[in-house]
Amino acid sequence: MKILVAASAFFATVSCAQADVRILASPGGQVGPFIELFDKVRESGERVVIDGPCLSACTLVLSMVPGDRICVTRRAVLGFHAARSIDQRGRTYAEPEASVAVLQAYPAPVRGWIARRGGLTSRLLLLRGRELAAIYPRCR
Repeated sequence: MKILVAASAFFATVSCAQADVRILASPGGQVGPFIELFDKVRESGERVVIDGPCLSACTLVLSMVPGDRICVTRRAVLGFHAARSIDQRGRTYAEPEASVAVLQAYPAPVRGWIARRGGLTSRLLLLRGRELAAIYPRCR
């Protein structure tokens, strides 16, 4: 069984309030729970407020929820890296096909930003501040 990253704290870092889903701090984790959550959010029509770190698998929100329903605060940080799995012995290995699929699913401005920084690698790329606000609106 493949595991992308442990996701023990995921559900504690996302809160729902006033018909918004607020991401306060998500280190990422297994892809499956994020896909399930963001699929429900997309169907609900709720807005996503990114209000802190949204790293790794959390960034799937960008490809699953319409961009006009995503906003960012000054504390928002998006963190991207190449897909990887951990085997039963705890060894990490790259998943190049998954990295290509994830990259293609991101909106064009995000893909462009990632490409200008050398693409998805094992190194964490952080999108924040003015660069992030140029892609997603500030929350009001």
